[in-house]
This record gives sequence, structure tokens and C-alpha cells, in this order.
Amino acid sequence: MKYVFFTLALLFLSTGVAAAEDTANDVIVTVDSTNLRFNPSEVTLQEGQAIRFVWAGQALAHNAVADDGLFDSGDPERNVDYRFVFEIGTAGSHQFVCEPHESVGMVGTVIVEAAPVPEVEEEMETEETPALSLISSLTVLAFVAVLHRPVED
Repeated sequence: MKYVFFTLALLFLSTGVAAAEDTANDVIVTVDSTNLRFNPSEVTLQEGQAIRFVWAGQALAHNAVADDGLFDSGDPERNVDYRFVFEIGTAGSHQFVCEPHESVGMVGTVIVEAAPVPEVEEEMETEETPALSLISSLTVLAFVAVLHRPVED
């Protein structure tokens, strides 16, 4: 029973650490409410990374919606913490807007670069199989022939 508890505790801790590491490389976009702009309005990231739209206590409600429908933070709100991960295959340029303030220029761009292809190291393993030389092979064959020759009466 002690080992079950220990295993569950390790699993819980490792899951928490993994979740914390997942957000470490997020690209954060906030709101400049004075100028009604996203800050920054253009970001670059790689497939596998996430963008996070975060604002709190805004006088006006905002959202972030991709023109191509790839992501949508939902209805405009004064407090938002929305995270979207760009999976493999989403490389390209994605325009997004704050729906209530698009007409005044509250727009942005996410440039998603293709994830680097991992290099695979190919190790050429050579199997060393024992080999007999020609002379030793002939010697073994001669020995076998002598042992198995017919006996004369």
C-alpha cells in the first residue's frame, strides 16, 4: 500500500511539472486598451508552441478570433486567459481580430513556422559473425570425411 501511495504521488508531481513546462514557451499577447491594439500585434512561433491571450480588468470587453477559424477565445470579455496550441500542419500566417474593435484596427498576425524535422542518427551496426577461413573449412571437411568413411571388413 505504501508503494501505491508513493507511485501516485510521483505521478501527480510529474504531471504538475509537465503542465508547468508546457506553458513556459507560450507567446503572450495582451491588450493595449488605450490604443485598442493587441500587444504585440504580430508574433512568430513554431508548430507545437502555444499563443496565450491574457488580459484582466479591461474597461472594454475583447476577444481574439482567427480569420480562418483556427482559434476563437469566445465572446468578448473584460478578463481573458485563452491558450491555443498550433499543432503540426498549422504553419503559415494567421490573421486575428478583436470582433468588437476590428473596425478601429484591433487586429493581429500569428506567423507559425514549421517545426524543425528531428535529425535521426542512423548507427550502422555491424554484426561480427564468426567466419572460418578456407583452409580451416577444408580441414574440418577432411576430418569429417575420415570419421564417416565406410569401414572395410
